Amino acid sequence: MVVELEQKGITDRRVLDAIGKIPRHFFLDSSFVEFAYQDKAFPIGEDQTISQPYTVAFQSQLLEIKPLMKVMEIGTGSGYQAIVLMELGAKVFSIERVKALYDRTKVFLPAIGYIPKLFYGDGYKGLPTYAPFDRIIVTAAAPVVPDALLQQLKPGGILVIPVGDSSGVQVMKTITRQPDNTFIAKEHGLFRFVPMVENKKK
Repeated sequence: MVVELEQKGITDRRVLDAIGKIPRHFFLDSSFVEFAYQDKAFPIGEDQTISQPYTVAFQSQLLEIKPLMKVMEIGTGSGYQAIVLMELGAKVFSIERVKALYDRTKVFLPAIGYIPKLFYGDGYKGLPTYAPFDRIIVTAAAPVVPDALLQQLKPGGILVIPVGDSSGVQVMKTITRQPDNTFIAKEHGLFRFVPMVENKKK
């Protein structure tokens, strides 16, 4: 799988090593285990998915993680992206809006040796109590960039977010907060994500 990611353009060796170290089959339903190392997304229940490894690697590479950075993740899901970030040395604060996934992941991740800070809540609001963050990653389609997340970035911080209508494809964006508190946005191609959940409990 790592070789395939290299062939698709992932160049950050630390990201590749992190993905190579993590047993992805742990995160999938038993009916998908034999396909775990294919570069595909799979359902994880509750109308959510585990992103394909290329997408995880691409977003992780855009974040430019350095050890001990504070990273907020919007959309814990299976926890796979969170532990990729942990393998990169980040201190991870992850929010999940779907209660069943949150309950499952908060038990599962410690059982396999990873203990990020997990929260059940609204990703659109972020975690102001724990802000500011060096990096923020959104792993679901957002119709717009939430202002609350921008305000929780440190100067010099980077937000990675797929923006667009969840019925189609989204544009992957990086938004960097400048020292004067302005923001610079860049686009990095088209992806497809499940929609970001707002003001809804399941």
